[in-house]
Formats: sequence, structure tokens, C-alpha cells
Amino acid sequence: MKYGFALFCMLVSPLLWAQNDGQLQVNGSRLNDTMQHMHTFGENAQGGSDRVAYSNHNRVAYSYLFSLMLESGLMPGVDVAGNLVGRRPGKIDGLAPIIIGSHIDTVPNGGHYDGIVGVMAGIEVARTLQESGIELDHPLAVIAWSNEEGGKTGSRSYAGTVEERELDLPSLGDKKIGEGISNLGGYPDRLAENQRNPGDIAGYVELHIEQGAILDREKIAIGVVEGIVGIKRWYITVKGFANHAGTTPMDQRQDALYATALIVADIRRIITGEPGRQVGTVGRLDVSPGAPNVIPGEVMFSLEIRDLDMDKVTRLFDKISVSAKAIAGANGTNISFDQYYESPATPTDDGIKALVQESAEALGLSTLHMPSGAGHDAQSMKGIAPLGMIFVPSKDGVSHAPGEYTSPEEITNGANVLLKTVVGMDELLQ
Repeated sequence: MKYGFALFCMLVSPLLWAQNDGQLQVNGSRLNDTMQHMHTFGENAQGGSDRVAYSNHNRVAYSYLFSLMLESGLMPGVDVAGNLVGRRPGKIDGLAPIIIGSHIDTVPNGGHYDGIVGVMAGIEVARTLQESGIELDHPLAVIAWSNEEGGKTGSRSYAGTVEERELDLPSLGDKKIGEGISNLGGYPDRLAENQRNPGDIAGYVELHIEQGAILDREKIAIGVVEGIVGIKRWYITVKGFANHAGTTPMDQRQDALYATALIVADIRRIITGEPGRQVGTVGRLDVSPGAPNVIPGEVMFSLEIRDLDMDKVTRLFDKISVSAKAIAGANGTNISFDQYYESPATPTDDGIKALVQESAEALGLSTLHMPSGAGHDAQSMKGIAPLGMIFVPSKDGVSHAPGEYTSPEEITNGANVLLKTVVGMDELLQ
């Protein structure tokens, strides 16, 4: 017996047909039940998660997701990079797939929401489409990327940027990355098979907790992500002269730590000296020789600057460099700079941003356009496909810790925006 579309949805799952003018919605209760069950894979005595990439907890969780994907009309399988991919065919031959992606691996003693929200919501979106009888023109893939927390290995395999030497590097668990890929069912010697070219993917969207406190503090339901910030990192070395602390007068010291302290304070002045959302961080400080009775002769410290505008990152560093050289020289020390890391900013697609905004508005949800200050798998899609990201609140901004929390209502809101966005992408990306 065949039912009309509205009657079918109401009979199969009352939560699909909610109060918002009969809009198709996910089954929020079911989604949050699957979220809670995911806690069991790697949950530790402190209440956190030890489901680090490539661990047995990770592998067993894949088995659970495999069954959920099958129930949701997805054909699951593990690819050569250890990504779990669930595929659903589209109505029109020859169209590239729309991908919903995120990750389920955690840092040691991490939380239960970072990444996991996006994967579980993606599977629920596929299940909602299946139960409603909706076929997209494009194929749909829901991907749990491998090793996001340890360097985005799985998603970077699509960009072709995983170097062979990385396979021998340690993961966050007890396996090398290459060994870990094999443990999940992948083939590390065949990673090149995963590389995608522009046009191979119609569009990419990722739902994620904010990992900051802005949405939670402002009581805003949905973050419309404008892009993922670019990052540059440097090691800065200040060299003075180590000497006896008791016999060297204050006005005759070449104190590398004192000069460094002045420079660190000036970095904050420069970073906050112009409007914008840029951030700068000094997170590591190594002092030599490190004895209480010796004037520090050398200090090495890290500097990281993040912003959506890479030109601004460079401009701010140039200001810091000029000021730091002046401070070092005035205190009888020398300074050098060594840039060791760069991750370019990744803007999101204007069309997908508009769809996220429109989807939230249609559901009566408040929004804020904002950058992502943290890195995500979505960055790996830069240059391959138009991409978008959706944020939901993270209580008090806690992330990568057992206290990480996003409420069931907030998770359901994000999943519903994801659902509407995917349906909209299917029309937009023809």
C-alpha cells in the first residue's frame, strides 16, 4: 500500500513531521540515542573518551556505524585510508556526490561530541531521506574520516597531501599511522587511489560543535561558518648571555628571558591593536639553562597567529617582527624567527552559506555568521569542492575534555539544518 508523502512521514515517524509547518525533520530522539550509544566505545573512568584514531575502540565503533548505515539506506565500506564511507545512489547518472563528513576519533580523555555530532547527524539525515521516500538527484555519501585529531589523515587522502613518511609517524594511540589504517581495514600502500580532483565531489558539508563559547554565551542556535581560519606558526629564539645571578648587576645583564617577556607582552598589544577576530598565542617557552641562580642565556618560544585573512596574518607578524627586533636589541640580545607551519585559510562557499542561513530561518532558529578558529576535515576539500560548515553550541566552550557537552535539542537543531541544507545543495549544485 502506498501513502501520500505527508501521511507516510506521519505514520513512519511522528518526529519527522514536526510543528514547523509540516517541514520534514529528523527523528531527534533516535539521533540522540545513537549519540549516547557512541559514548560506550572508549568511555573511561573519568567520563571522557579514549576512542583515539586507529584504536580497537575506533574499530569496534565502526562496526556499530556500519549497522546504522545499513539501516539508513547507505551502503557502507572502509576505503584505503581507513575512512568509513556510506553511499546512497542518486537519481541522475553522472552527477558527482554530495558528501556529509566529520570524524569519530577523539583525543585521549576527550569528549563525546567533537566530530561525533556530525557523523551521527549525517547518518540520521540519510535515514530520514530513506524513510520519507526522498531520492536526491546526486549520490550522497556520509563519511567518518579517520585520524582527524592526529592530522586529518583520512580527509587529506582526498586532497592527495598525505606523505609516505607520515605512515611511520606515531598516532595518538599505540600504533603508527600506517599500522592504524590497516587496523581499520584500509590499505596504506594504496592511498593515492583516494585522491579526488575538482569536480569529483559536487559539494561538502560538515556539522560540528563550535568548540568555543560564542554561540552558547549569546544563546544562538546555529553558527553559519564563514570559513576556517588560516594558521601560521613560528619558533622564535632570543639569545642573550648566561651569567651568575648573584654577581651580575641588573644594568649589565643580557637577560634573554626578560627580553622575551617584553616581546610576549607586545605581541598581545599588536594582535589586539586592530579590529577583527584574529588571535595570537605564545604557547611554549623553553628557557636555558633553566637554573634559579643563572641569568637565562637563551629562550625559545612559539608564536601562532590565526585569522581568515592570510594577508592579515602576515601583516601582524611583520609588525611583531619589527617590534621584537627593537626590544631584543635594546636589551643586549639577538633574535631569530623560524616559521615551521602554515595552514591556509579555507573560505566556505557563498551558496552553501546562504542555504545554511535559509534553512535555519525556515526552522525558526537564530544564527550568527562566524569563522571557525579550529581546524576541521572540511579544510581538506579546499580546491576540490564547494564546502560549507554548520556549528551548534558547545556548553561553556569546553572541547577535547570530558566536560564537552551539546544538548539533545541543539544536536537536533543542527541535524535539521543539515537535512535542509543537503536537500538545498541537491538543487543548487546541478
